[in-house]
Amino acid sequence: MRAGSNLEKVLAAGRFAVAVEMGPPKGTDLDFIRRKAEHLRGMADAVNVTDNQTAVVHMSSIAAAAVLSQMGIEPVVQMVCRDRNRIAMQSDILGASALGIRNILCISGDHPSFGNQKSARKVYDVDSIQLLSLVKRLRDEGKFLGCDDAVRGPVPMFIGAAANPFAMPYELRAQRLAKKIEAGADFVQTQCVFDVAMFRQWMARVRDLGLDARCSIMAGVIPPKSLRMAEYMKQHVPGIIIPDDIVKRLAGVPKEKAGDEGIRIACEIIEQVREIRGVAGVHIMPIEWEHRVPEIVERAGLLPRPSV
Repeated sequence: MRAGSNLEKVLAAGRFAVAVEMGPPKGTDLDFIRRKAEHLRGMADAVNVTDNQTAVVHMSSIAAAAVLSQMGIEPVVQMVCRDRNRIAMQSDILGASALGIRNILCISGDHPSFGNQKSARKVYDVDSIQLLSLVKRLRDEGKFLGCDDAVRGPVPMFIGAAANPFAMPYELRAQRLAKKIEAGADFVQTQCVFDVAMFRQWMARVRDLGLDARCSIMAGVIPPKSLRMAEYMKQHVPGIIIPDDIVKRLAGVPKEKAGDEGIRIACEIIEQVREIRGVAGVHIMPIEWEHRVPEIVERAGLLPRPSV
């Protein structure tokens, strides 16, 4: 039996969990990681490290996660299907496990056309559901994908998946989550929630299928820094729905106060999703705003973080 990561223990204990996302540098500066991470110390049960987010080249998520581990901060290493075939994926998972990383989030990854390597050839040898199965097979069966070769040593990963309640067709999103749970997801982090009413409807379908009892669901939260950011996400980012009243709130304050209003919006969303049955935690995505995470976590009543 695996000892379990801190995030796994917090969720298993029924405590409302907090994860925070941070991006590695577009270079080799380890102090960049350390400076960001210090803002998050004691604020979260685990810190997600993105994997070449938006298809832009960054430092390896596994390398950055190892730095967090050295600092005593528990990482969740993200792994995208875009950049690796199954050989490289399994190799990297073994490497992460050997370095003491105990959480992994399996996601598809943004298309290369979004990033700074537009001519890069996308891989997608396996999709996100198959990646979940791959990690589960390494962990539970000690076998590599597609063969009976045995893994030498344990791979004690707490396995995560992403879910988007706001992508079309809406009525099938809970069923897709069911497939991910069947494949091996232990926890789920959702796309950012701005439309709480719509998220509440999705959670009702999730509960009807009994999925909240089989997997820990963490609601994604992004604090909107500015009116421009909210308008851009509303108009240009697929799978994000921002109600007009949030845009109006940001438009109704002076530009220099929009960030403070965004913090208030994020805290209100956290308070609302926390009351929805089946929501086990929140996943805060500050987008280069790590220094304001302590304010969000404190104002949302999420401190102190549990010791388990």
